[in-house]
Amino acid sequence: MFELTGLGGLIILALDIWALVSIIGSAASTGKKVLWSLLVIVLPLVGFLIWLVAGPRSAASQA
Repeated sequence: MFELTGLGGLIILALDIWALVSIIGSAASTGKKVLWSLLVIVLPLVGFLIWLVAGPRSAASQA
């Protein structure tokens, strides 16, 4: 297993924070927001990639 440190770790952290902000601002139900947030928090890299492909879209992009 590999460890994310240094610049790579900071990039993943920034992307995960962006994903969490987008999840909270989405029009999805509260339950879906909680599940997506937990996925991104528990599995930072994999969770972000799954959210990027299949996650809820922000309210701004649905308008």
